Amino acid sequence: MNMLPEAEGHYLAGFENGRLQSPTGRLEFLRSLSIFSRFGPSAPARLLDLGGGTGPYAFHLARQGYEVELVDAMPLHIEQAMAHPDSAMLKSISVGDARSLGYEEASFDAVLLMGPLYHLTEREDRLAALREVYRVLRPGGRVFAAVISRFASLIDGFLHGLIADPLFEEIVRQDLIDGQHRNPTDHPDYFTTAKFHKASELAEEMAEAGYADPQVLAVEGFGSVIPNMGEMDEGEFNRLMHFLVLVESEPEIIGVSSHLMGISTKC
Repeated sequence: MNMLPEAEGHYLAGFENGRLQSPTGRLEFLRSLSIFSRFGPSAPARLLDLGGGTGPYAFHLARQGYEVELVDAMPLHIEQAMAHPDSAMLKSISVGDARSLGYEEASFDAVLLMGPLYHLTEREDRLAALREVYRVLRPGGRVFAAVISRFASLIDGFLHGLIADPLFEEIVRQDLIDGQHRNPTDHPDYFTTAKFHKASELAEEMAEAGYADPQVLAVEGFGSVIPNMGEMDEGEFNRLMHFLVLVESEPEIIGVSSHLMGISTKC
């Protein structure tokens, strides 16, 4: 997958490495793992972490006994993953394109598709990636497809005061129209070229790609709008995690989540 120049520049600045260690990133990470632990296969199983960045999910799951292969479009991320102390735990670490994978049909028990769908801004490219994942899944295998919510920039804009910038306000207005997120500035907090989804849109794309009855869950859920999350004690955080599970599939609230995850099984 050839990254768009502006997206490549964003990641070359090193924003992905360590992103999941922030309070909101930690919530995203733990909630994604929670969803996988409840809906994914048990270890040992063969997993593809496609668009897995520097490998935080890949390394975690490898430590749990899974056989994991990591693929990302950014050579920098792959270099960082290969330099990780646990790199030998992964079966392979390689640069690749989500739309054209070098794996045989029915190779994996599950695929984590945790980035490509929001960096493939054209619908046909997203469908191509979803179909390619379907091809490499074994019958009964599951896909976990993450996207950014259509309303993420709107919520972040008011939560973090970014909306005061007229340029960011225009970004938000465009996101609400069609989910085509563009950042004409050099401000790293405004993210980079991406596609932001509605939950219904993700389900429709997965169904068109061949997946039966895809389920869309909120990842961070209403945790996305909680200020000062880093100040929570362990008990408060565990209570938050409990209630996020209770409402993760409620259609009336899932759009508030920064990320959504579509889950389906290959028939």
